[in-house]
Amino acid sequence: QVQLVESGGGSVQTGGSLRLSCATSGFTFSSFCMGWFRQAPGKEREGVSYIYPGGITRYADSVKGRFTISRDNAKNTMYLQMNSLKPEDTAIYYCARHQSSGACGGLESRWYNSWGQGTQVTVSS
Repeated sequence: QVQLVESGGGSVQTGGSLRLSCATSGFTFSSFCMGWFRQAPGKEREGVSYIYPGGITRYADSVKGRFTISRDNAKNTMYLQMNSLKPEDTAIYYCARHQSSGACGGLESRWYNSWGQGTQVTVSS
């Protein structure tokens, strides 16, 4: 079955960096749009970034210029490099697979139907 497992979260100070990984199995990774989402305490889940099967990327305005999404189709793994982290980046970060191969529906979670368990990112001031 489809599995997504995030790793790489942790606690850093403002200005620090973290690299999240999303290891996948159970589907043809190279055919699907993949996304990163996050949810802070008391807030709704929000889209952070997504990447097309071919590597085209999109970002939320709040992370543009600081975060970089990438994928390694040979390793069935997606990454999120997070630099210049801010306290407002504190959240649980989830990776997700788009519901349809070959399509990318943007940063709305309704387009994604497979989710990882999440990894906590905490940024202290």
